[in-house]
Amino acid sequence: MQSLFTLLIMTSFAQTPDAQSAGNYATVNGLKMYYEVHGKGFPLVLIHGGGSTIGTTWGRVLPELAKSHKVIAVEMQAHGHTADIDRPLSFEQDADDIAALLKHLKIDKADIFGFSNGASTTLEVAIRHPQLVNKIIVASTFYKRSGAQPWFFDMMANASFETMPQVYKDAFLAINPDKDALFAMFKRDATRMQNFKDIEEEAIRNIKVPTLIISGDKDVNTLEHAVEMSRQIEYASLAIFPGGHGDYIGEIFSFKPGQKAVTALPVIEVFLSANHQ
Repeated sequence: MQSLFTLLIMTSFAQTPDAQSAGNYATVNGLKMYYEVHGKGFPLVLIHGGGSTIGTTWGRVLPELAKSHKVIAVEMQAHGHTADIDRPLSFEQDADDIAALLKHLKIDKADIFGFSNGASTTLEVAIRHPQLVNKIIVASTFYKRSGAQPWFFDMMANASFETMPQVYKDAFLAINPDKDALFAMFKRDATRMQNFKDIEEEAIRNIKVPTLIISGDKDVNTLEHAVEMSRQIEYASLAIFPGGHGDYIGEIFSFKPGQKAVTALPVIEVFLSANHQ
């Protein structure tokens, strides 16, 4: 029997407007990457968080974003529908995979929106492939270790599969019932964060596209770091919302039972629709 969680995720995407496609794959840099295209308009790439899928990160906001954008939602290496391959997992490689996907789709320029680990990838896309980027939104992220809450890297050093949130496990297994693949994905993500290396300040300062930085006021990054990032990037705006890691976009683990408002959507839409030239 399907779990209630699985049914909710399936229902969420069944209601997505103007879905041109679902269940597409593109071979990029040797990876068979899963992606979905929803809606019409200027391209907007959505990059999920660590341990997540399209549905767990974006299920509550994708239908709204697809009303005015051509949303390209991806699942990165080892996550969801995208199987792992024998190569290192890194934010730089993820960024190169996104760039290759856009080339495959014949998209010259897009807005990129990443949450958590996906935001780290978004920063790397802007750094490594600036010609492809119109605007970026980076949510709940840090670009150096000191930007994380004091407890974060201690928690990651002791990360165990048993403490991985069950909703992420359920979402993965609903897509791919291979428990070994799920465990491998967990180890991949945990190891990547345990070995997280700072992005150089010069690289952050060289991001020259309009940037929206989003954080919860009780997020994994410090508020001070979010402010610092907004001052390092020339065309940055900063939005802080009440709550934790992803509350503001309805991320599946953080969104509270009974919570109705996805608070960041109006700010996101204003940013994406504004003429920043």
